[in-house]
Amino acid sequence: MPFGPNPMDPHPMKGHPRVGFLKPLLAGVSNVEVGDYSYYDDPGGPERFRDNILYHFDFTGDRLVIGRFCAIAWGTRFIMNGANHAQGGVSTYPFNIFGQGWDSVPLDQISFPHKGDTVVGNDVWIGYEALVMPGVRIGDGSIVAARSVVTADVPPYAVVAGNPARVVKMRFPEAMVARLLELRWWDWEVERITRAIPAIMTGDLDALAGFAPGA
Repeated sequence: MPFGPNPMDPHPMKGHPRVGFLKPLLAGVSNVEVGDYSYYDDPGGPERFRDNILYHFDFTGDRLVIGRFCAIAWGTRFIMNGANHAQGGVSTYPFNIFGQGWDSVPLDQISFPHKGDTVVGNDVWIGYEALVMPGVRIGDGSIVAARSVVTADVPPYAVVAGNPARVVKMRFPEAMVARLLELRWWDWEVERITRAIPAIMTGDLDALAGFAPGA
């Protein structure tokens, strides 16, 4: 019995080159971490995802972290902390970057806003042309609607939409969310996940729990 596609195959859907697993495609990109089986869909090819991580400079030190089994739609963009301008003076204009006499104030004397790492949990679906702002944390199992602008953290298993994105509803009752977060099926070995797919896709939580390690 096969146990799913190779998570290091950049093009796992034969005949559909627009879909690609991000982990191999982003290997070697500094300060970016992607879990197994998370994919990006783009008619120009999933390699274009790199271009959607904006203002991501090594000197800012922030990371983009994406969990396992995420589905990311065409045009999703991540704004990183390098986009921020200093706001402590009377102007937000970045004089220093141009030098030639405009760099008289050392960078270490300027306070740039830094909101930390941007983290996408596991089993997250991000819709068409969503925009994720710096330092946001998107919880496991959540859904981000198309063209949403995510400016604040998203709770696990929430559905958010709009600009700025707001919680529209929770996908499941609180007790079910707690149980899913305890099971964390996305962390299981792939053989176990493969056997549990019918329970995952039909929402049979009791059956899913029966596949958990130690059950």
